[in-house]
Amino acid sequence: MSKHLVIVESPAKSKTVGGYLGSDFIVKASMGHVCDLPKKGMGVDVENNFSPKYEIIPERKALINELQKTASKCTDVLLAADPDREGEAICWHLKMLLEDYNKNIGRVLFHEITKNAVDAAFSHTGGLDPDKYNAQQTRRILDRLVGYSISPLLWKKLGLGRKLSAGRVQSIALRLICEREKEIKDFKKEEYWTITAQLRAANPPDFSAALTKISGKKAKIGKESQAKEIIADLKQSRFIIDRISIKDKIRNPNPPYITSTLQQDGFKLLNFPVKKTMSVAQKLYEGVEIGERGLNGLITYMRTDSLRVSDEALKSGREYILKNYSSDYLPARPRIFKNKRKAQDAHEAIRPTSLDLSPQKIKNHLDRDSFRLYSLIWNRFIASQMSAARIEETEFEVKASKYMLKAKGEVIKFDGYLVLYPNLRKSDKILPKAEKGEKLDLLGLEPKQNFTQPPPRYTEGSLVKELEARGIGRPITYAPIIATLQGREYVFKEKGRFIPTEVGFFVTDYLVKNFPDLMEYEFTAKLEEDLDRISEGEENWIDYLKSYYQLLINDLEEAYKKDRMRGIPSEDVCPECGRNLVIKSGRYGKFKACSGYPECKYKTGLNKKEPKILDETCPECGAQLVERSGRYGKFIACSRYPDCKYVKKEKTDTGITCPECGKGTIQRKKTRKGKIFYGCSNYPQCKFATWDEPVSKPCPKCGKNFLLRRSPDKGRSYLFCIEKECEYKQYEEGSAEEEQAEESP
Repeated sequence: MSKHLVIVESPAKSKTVGGYLGSDFIVKASMGHVCDLPKKGMGVDVENNFSPKYEIIPERKALINELQKTASKCTDVLLAADPDREGEAICWHLKMLLEDYNKNIGRVLFHEITKNAVDAAFSHTGGLDPDKYNAQQTRRILDRLVGYSISPLLWKKLGLGRKLSAGRVQSIALRLICEREKEIKDFKKEEYWTITAQLRAANPPDFSAALTKISGKKAKIGKESQAKEIIADLKQSRFIIDRISIKDKIRNPNPPYITSTLQQDGFKLLNFPVKKTMSVAQKLYEGVEIGERGLNGLITYMRTDSLRVSDEALKSGREYILKNYSSDYLPARPRIFKNKRKAQDAHEAIRPTSLDLSPQKIKNHLDRDSFRLYSLIWNRFIASQMSAARIEETEFEVKASKYMLKAKGEVIKFDGYLVLYPNLRKSDKILPKAEKGEKLDLLGLEPKQNFTQPPPRYTEGSLVKELEARGIGRPITYAPIIATLQGREYVFKEKGRFIPTEVGFFVTDYLVKNFPDLMEYEFTAKLEEDLDRISEGEENWIDYLKSYYQLLINDLEEAYKKDRMRGIPSEDVCPECGRNLVIKSGRYGKFKACSGYPECKYKTGLNKKEPKILDETCPECGAQLVERSGRYGKFIACSRYPDCKYVKKEKTDTGITCPECGKGTIQRKKTRKGKIFYGCSNYPQCKFATWDEPVSKPCPKCGKNFLLRRSPDKGRSYLFCIEKECEYKQYEEGSAEEEQAEESP
């Protein structure tokens, strides 16, 4: 009996979907994208309507051969990659590679990996969506045009070789970080004082009131002497309640998560980097083993900007609330949330797929990170459909001569959705029962010195929030962009916040000056809207590329006419001759050198750090060991260098027996240039060595006592057996979309 070939992205997803479909289906994983623009060269024929020159990703060639053989033996091929632009692109490339082997190729879409959703999807197969694929192709080509056109200009004009890069969204994100840093540097703090009075009414409790107005105008106290004068006046004044205001306030729940808000809360509440949030969410989406229930996809698709929730999920959520709380916690009608901006409505918001699987119920089946993120998603969805919290707010306006003070009290009358967020429930701040005109006793006055604060530096979470608020980029691209900014040494992190380097500052200024259109926030945000229109068939993708490319070429031509620089100017001064230093790039990375070279040959490491003293002594002379930074990275050596030249050799033992001599163990070592490799502890008697990382896990096929992990420059890492005859190979988890994130050469 002929079978159906189903292709998804990842092994975890294939296992879950395969379990639902049964024996008539063969489910394979494409391991993400199978084709891409070439690693070297532009790969886009600009003269021929921007025709892309796609190639099979080298690590996917064996997989494609296997898929082609399987397709030729099956009744049809059903492409079931994720329901977004990237997924459509993966399906499009697979169709081109498989249609010569099987003409019956269909598209399957599901937004959650549950039995019902998968069964429904496979009963309504369709074709591919060219508009959606062309929108992805447009984005991919734009990123290549920008990266591969502007980056070489930076190499040539700024004198730092191939250490620099530019990107369509990457450079905008860097601009945000640099402009925030300039705000901080230009900020001038101002002193101001606040005054709080401790007061007592006829009824308890005592309360505090803050000075807000002086002679009917907003209180502005800039100096301690002013504060002292006011306190002296207040001590002689009578305090009388001038007005009492009691208001009932409603606090509504937030909508369920979309990708950007999940990334923000993942960072703020769980301290997850953006990349980690998406990686953990991917696991929850693709499926987790839940005891006798087997593999279950726990959340809907996690790459979405839509707040829509299906009628079935709304009904299920309301039934859950009624069953587990009470009718008081259930609004009269379901809550419907709408996006402020246009969203791709093919997806729902991020929510649990089954309310039978609460976080506490399946806690033992989840690792710590998965449980925490799943709980976040679960609570947000349930809370979004619960009743609002009702709060009674009381405000006293207290008059004292020409001064006005305010006191606020707040009592939660009904917690509503806050029942799920006990940490958000602040202690009730109760004001006493009092009457207008009542005289109050002054118990004390507290002056406090304050200073205005500059805006905070961006964290991963706040940077994502800012990019999303401006409509720049897509949440799936944020993680690789952040990684690129740090990898290129444009920014570094200090206490979790981004600080731009001198190189980052200069590259940003250079790009803003030479590419004013492409570096505008509004222009980049509009581009995302244009991609949406292409995705919906409202705009021709080739015409759009032509107009964008013309802007790029015009700016490039002007930039190339300008003189080449001999390094990037630095604020530092040469200690030998007094000239300004410039940042240059050499064999061992960036360094600062005198702008007067060759007359003055002073130079120093760019990020020279003081040695870190360790609680360890030198085995040769007994002095303290220190951690230093060298051309090959960090190393541990004697603090008495050069009198003592002891250097601690790094040899991390894996505990795995050497497969060649059977006597030594495999150890982690470094070459003279700092590259990691693994070799036998019995060297030089045994010369076994490998670049691949040994993993203490037996081969499931031949029983060999360990596997090797290979992490290619492009594509997902995988485990394989050291025995060539065995041919065992297993890919590890990763995000398909991140493989084709914005890049530069």
